[in-house]
Amino acid sequence: MTWYEGPLTGFDLETTGTDVEQDRIVTAAVIRLDSSGTVAHTRTWLLDPGVEIPAEATAIHGIPTARARADGAPARGAVAEITEALAAELRAGTPLVVMNARYDLSLLDRECRRHGVPALAELLGAEPAPVIDPLVLDKHADRYRRGSRVLAALCAHYGVRLDTAHDARSDALAATLLARSLGAHHPTLGTLPPTDLHRLQIDAAARQSASLQEYLRRTKPDAVVEGAWPVIPRQRTAA
Repeated sequence: MTWYEGPLTGFDLETTGTDVEQDRIVTAAVIRLDSSGTVAHTRTWLLDPGVEIPAEATAIHGIPTARARADGAPARGAVAEITEALAAELRAGTPLVVMNARYDLSLLDRECRRHGVPALAELLGAEPAPVIDPLVLDKHADRYRRGSRVLAALCAHYGVRLDTAHDARSDALAATLLARSLGAHHPTLGTLPPTDLHRLQIDAAARQSASLQEYLRRTKPDAVVEGAWPVIPRQRTAA
């Protein structure tokens, strides 16, 4: 059985912004698909991030500060629960699907450190693996295709249903179904063992970042694009 025909766990965050060093989690979802592609387990969280949620972020995910404060769980406990849920899935040998993993897993890492709870790498004793990132895989498999590669665009391209964009549960489910479709569409990826696929993405993500950095430096000579994947080391910041 190939990895995309087996169980997969999807993970998604909606947050206060796009800076992994400064922004906070607002909602999170962990969703497991069985080998038939049926949802076997779902867990979601609404957090009180402890800071104001900018209007720009609320416009994307629909959660205002007042709702997060009234209904959200305290951030420290929720961050620990999210991290423990992911660790349990990876310990069980289930690949973790995260669209743009570099962002979600890095921000979760910073939240763990902010609140003084064990980070995912600490719980596992190693960096999280295997991770499957549809964004990295699509760029690797279809490098020269024009157009957007956001989740909604990739779902449309691969024929995957996305019910409500920027809802953590919906995005986690769509990303996981997208990973299954990518594996089926690209046999050179789909037939790799998950550990080999993980290593391929480390190299692919670095090359993709280097290519983007080279392009940006045509007009901005000091542009820096982070190449680490799936977690940005703590002392480094993505451009």
